Amino acid sequence: MLLVTGSAGHLGEALLRDAQTKGLSARGLDQKASAYTDIVGDIADPKMLERAFEGVTQVIHAATLHKPHVVTHSRQAFVHTNIEGTLALLEKAAERGVKAFVHISTTSVFGRAMRPKAGDPAVWVTEALAPIHKNIYGVTKSAGEDLCHLMHEKTGLPVLVLRTSRFFPEIDDDEARRGAMPDAALKILEFLHRRVAIEDIVTAVHQALEHAPKQGFDRYIISAPTPFEAKDAPRVANDLPALLQEKAPELAAAFNRDGWSLPQGLDRVYDSRKAQQGLGWAPTQSAEAALKRFIDTGDWRGPLAIVVGKKPYHDQTFEDGPFPVEADR
Repeated sequence: MLLVTGSAGHLGEALLRDAQTKGLSARGLDQKASAYTDIVGDIADPKMLERAFEGVTQVIHAATLHKPHVVTHSRQAFVHTNIEGTLALLEKAAERGVKAFVHISTTSVFGRAMRPKAGDPAVWVTEALAPIHKNIYGVTKSAGEDLCHLMHEKTGLPVLVLRTSRFFPEIDDDEARRGAMPDAALKILEFLHRRVAIEDIVTAVHQALEHAPKQGFDRYIISAPTPFEAKDAPRVANDLPALLQEKAPELAAAFNRDGWSLPQGLDRVYDSRKAQQGLGWAPTQSAEAALKRFIDTGDWRGPLAIVVGKKPYHDQTFEDGPFPVEADR
């Protein structure tokens, strides 16, 4: 039995849809009711976890408070869900002798470490980059990762941490970015350096479930394959249009043809080669693939992402963007 937390969210639903397609026995857990939530409850509630873990042999922990909640939820709420809830799940998993635990984390744990100074090369983001947290989201997700490591060391629970890059379909929360080009163009561009298809996250999760018992503990960045290399970092930051002509000419031509203005540079590139090598993960959704889908269908998203659709992070709507953004100080 597979337990998926956060079953009402984008990734939770995608994982449960995939499990149904494959005929896998799976149970969804979330504090919100949904078509893919079997048990509604707080992941930090011991009594609820007793019921949720009946017959469970593998856990995918996707439940979390996200960046969209930083302004609308208290810091204590983040601590409760992302730290206390994660610890409760880990302890129950260890107690029940779960064979594999996959913790869904985020590249947001790196925080300010991904912000180069003007004129500097783009930050080449690997698992070795030291985080510099910028908000409660990054702090609590990083703490959750450390709890995973601790529980593995103390109990032997096999835990792999997947730091996923952007995969949500909603409009960008940064007004400048979303105003610079059409949303589809922005999403396609992000596949070069900071986005991953939800379909590819699902395959990464299954690879992680398979490898966790052998590896014990590790952290992996999960992001779309990039055409860039670490040596390209200076040009990624300061000469992107010319670099793209060399590395991805079809993509550069499409941007020129459709009148989509490329930025002069990008601030970061997520490198997922460790996951590709260590997990045998083979992501299929690149910037070029997203562009082809957009040309063929008018939608950059893959089939699973389209079926899952958009999900509101809040019960209310906001006039300025998809959600309030914390002031950057």
